[in-house]
Amino acid sequence: MLELTKPRITQLVLLTAAAGFSLGSRTGMHLALLGQTLVGVALVAAGTNALNQLRERDVDARMRRTRGRPLPSGRLTPHAATGFALLISLVGLAYLGVAVNRLTAGLAALTLTSYVLLYTPLKRKTALNTLVGAVPGALPIVGGWTAAGGRLDRAVLGLFGVLFLWQLPHVLALAWIYREDYRRGGLRMVSVTDPDGRRTGRLALIAAVMLLPVSVVPTLLGVSGWAAGAGALLLGLGYAAAALSLACAPSAARARGLFLVSIAYLPLLLALLVLDKIAV
Repeated sequence: MLELTKPRITQLVLLTAAAGFSLGSRTGMHLALLGQTLVGVALVAAGTNALNQLRERDVDARMRRTRGRPLPSGRLTPHAATGFALLISLVGLAYLGVAVNRLTAGLAALTLTSYVLLYTPLKRKTALNTLVGAVPGALPIVGGWTAAGGRLDRAVLGLFGVLFLWQLPHVLALAWIYREDYRRGGLRMVSVTDPDGRRTGRLALIAAVMLLPVSVVPTLLGVSGWAAGAGALLLGLGYAAAALSLACAPSAARARGLFLVSIAYLPLLLALLVLDKIAV
C-alpha cells in the first residue's frame, strides 16, 4: 500500500506545506498545529497519489518505468486500492477540517480533485496538462500558510507563483528523459511531439526566466528578508542556466542536469525563505 501513495511526492508535498506554515505564522511556530497539519496533508496527498495510480493503471502497464507498480503488476487489486485511497483521503480531509481549519481542508480538497479529475485525464488529451498539473502542485504551500492562520493575500499568491513556475522546467526535463516511455503510454506531453527537444528546452527556459522575478516577490511583500531575495536570484540564475543549456543543445544528459538542479532548487529556496524570516 505504501508504494501506492508515491512516498517521494508525498514528502515533497509535506516539505512545501511545512514551509508555507512557517512563512504564514504570525506569532511564532505552533508546533502542535504544524504536526496536525502535516498529518492531514500527508493523508490527503497519499490518497491523491493512490487515486492517480488507479486512474492511470492502464498507462502504467505500458510504460517501462511504471509497469512494476502495485496495480499494473497485479500485486494489488483495483478494489482494494480504491477502498484504501478513498479512506485515507476522506479521513485526511475530515481531520484537517476539525483539527486545523475548514479553509485548509477546502484547499486540500481542491488539490485532490484538480489533480485526479482534471490533470490526470488531461495527460491523455493535451500537452497543456503540464500547466494544469502545476496548479495542484503549487497549492500545498498555500494550505500550509492558511493552516498557520495566514490570509489568502498577495504574499501567499507570490509563494504559489514560485511553486507553479518551478514545476514547469522540472516536469519538462523529466518528460524529455522519458519521452519514449510517455509515447508508449499514450500521454500527450510536449516532449512526445518534439523530436529534437528544442521546443521542450525553450519552454523550460521561458518558465525558468519567469521564475526569476517571481521568486523575489515574497521578499518584496515582506514574507522574508532581503538575504532570501538575493539567494532566490542566485538560485534562479543557476536554474535558468541549466534550462538554457537544454534549450541550446537538447540531450538526455542536459535534461537530467536540469532535473537535478530543479530538485536542489526548491528545498534550498524554501530553506532560505524560512531561515531568513526567522532571522528577521
